[in-house]
Amino acid sequence: MKALVVYESMFGNTGRVARAVAEGMSGRLRVVVADVVTAPAVDGVELLVVGAPTHAFGLSRPQTRGSAVQQGGSSAALEVGLREWLSGVGRLDGVRVAAFDTRVARPRLPGSAARAAHRLLRRRGGRPVEPPASFFVSGTPGPLIEGELDRARSWGRLVAADVLTPARTPTT
Repeated sequence: MKALVVYESMFGNTGRVARAVAEGMSGRLRVVVADVVTAPAVDGVELLVVGAPTHAFGLSRPQTRGSAVQQGGSSAALEVGLREWLSGVGRLDGVRVAAFDTRVARPRLPGSAARAAHRLLRRRGGRPVEPPASFFVSGTPGPLIEGELDRARSWGRLVAADVLTPARTPTT
């Protein structure tokens, strides 16, 4: 089964989580990992996992990415974030999907890039295999909280197991 993990990352934390999720999935699936700037087409993909940092309570926008660059983040994804990438994907009928985000651990603010991405994936016909997941950073530039990469690998294993177990249906 072919899986694609696509992520947006301004400070590198979401990219690290994406690679850990893919590592967890790779024991059971063929996985390709790509950032939103270089992501391939989803043709032939049976599982699409997307990840993004939470900006202003949801998926980033050009303005919030600009603010991240001013704080020292990468300008590579300045023009294209996960929101824009998903808008160009088209229909995902029959494709299994999952979404994750990175977000600041404290204070816990409302909103989630993962939940927003999850909604977009469902609107395009994607079939969720897991509820949206969040992985935590200590501050806007990071670093990831200790243990989050292990948790991401475990989540990746769970996503892979859900995809390969036809009788399982998500609660979302």
